[in-house]
Amino acid sequence: QVHLVESGGGLVQAGGSLRLSCEASGRISVIHVVGWYRQAPGKQRELVAIIPEGASTKYADSVEGRFTISRDNAKNAAYLQMNSLKSEDTGVYYCNAKGRDWPAGRYFDTWGQGTLVTVSS
Repeated sequence: QVHLVESGGGLVQAGGSLRLSCEASGRISVIHVVGWYRQAPGKQRELVAIIPEGASTKYADSVEGRFTISRDNAKNAAYLQMNSLKSEDTGVYYCNAKGRDWPAGRYFDTWGQGTLVTVSS
C-alpha cells in the first residue's frame, strides 16, 4: 500500500512564500505523475499543478509564474514552491500520486491527508 504525507503548510502574509513537500512511502515501483490540488473553503477541489514522469509540468492559470512543482524520484518526493502568495491561495493542499507498486505492478492512485495553507491579506 502506498501512502502520501504532505507537510509545509502554515500561515503566511500575502506576498510571502511557502514550500510544500509530499513524501510517498510503501512498495513503489514507479510514480507516473504527481499532482498538487487545493480546496478552498466552500469550493471544490481544483488542480494546481502536475508533473508527469518525463513530461512537461502544467499549472493552473491562477498560479502560473508564481508556483513551481518539482519531484525527486530517488526520494519518491514532490514539492510545490509557492511564491507571491495571495489570499485566494488559501486552502487545504493535497498531493496525489499515480503509479505502479512493487513487485506486483498494480496501479495505485493515492491521496495525502492535506496540509492547510492560510494567506493573510
